Formats: sequence, C-alpha cells, structure tokens
Amino acid sequence: MSRQARILSIEDNPQMSILIQLIFERQGHRVMGVRKGELGLEFLRNLNPDVLLLDLMLPDIDGWQLYRMMKADKTLCKVPVIVVSARNPEQDRAMGDYVIGIDRFIQKPFEVNELVSAVNEILDINGTSRE
Repeated sequence: MSRQARILSIEDNPQMSILIQLIFERQGHRVMGVRKGELGLEFLRNLNPDVLLLDLMLPDIDGWQLYRMMKADKTLCKVPVIVVSARNPEQDRAMGDYVIGIDRFIQKPFEVNELVSAVNEILDINGTSRE
C-alpha cells in the first residue's frame, strides 16, 4: 500500500519554501516548511520526516552546524538529508563540510527534475512509496 512521504524543508527564503512545497505536494507528498534552523530541529524530532531538504544559509544557525548536530544524534542521524544551497559545494568540502552516506547536495538554482529525482532516489532507497 502506498503512502505519502513526509518532507521537511528548512529554507529561509519564503519564495523558495513555497516552490518546494508546491513541487512535492503535486507529487502527493506532505511538506512542512520552516524558516529557522532551531525550529527545524524541533520539527525534525517531532515529525520524523522521510527526507529533509536543508538550506545552509539560515538566519539563526549555520546549515552545516545543524547537519552535524543531526548526524551526531542517534535518532536524527537516520533522516536522509538533501542540502539545497546557493553555496558552492567545492568550497564547503574544502572547509571540511560535506554530505555523507545517501545524503545529497544540490546547488541553487536547481532544475526541478534534479531535486525531484534526488528525493525520489532517497525514498526508493529507504522503501518509501512515491505514489
């Protein structure tokens, strides 16, 4: 039996947040969007999303710091993350910041199909239906 995926988006840009919500709600998923990292951390703990879409440039906490906090938590480390950022992934890697495991990095501006494919790939890996 299929079920909709629970997607959490931590994105401080209101237009980008709305775009992400529209993209994935049209795919039949539930999307919750928050604009601050600390609040996003609370939602992560309570929502138990199937995937997190994480912006790196947040007003209250650096996205990489939030990512490291997640990966250090025995429960939150299981949530797959797609970093969606305008920052350059090569520069972040040079600073020691990079995604691990099945997590992904997508640079803004992105192609909608690229983001949808990355989410679908993670949902497939984790056995979450997209239908």
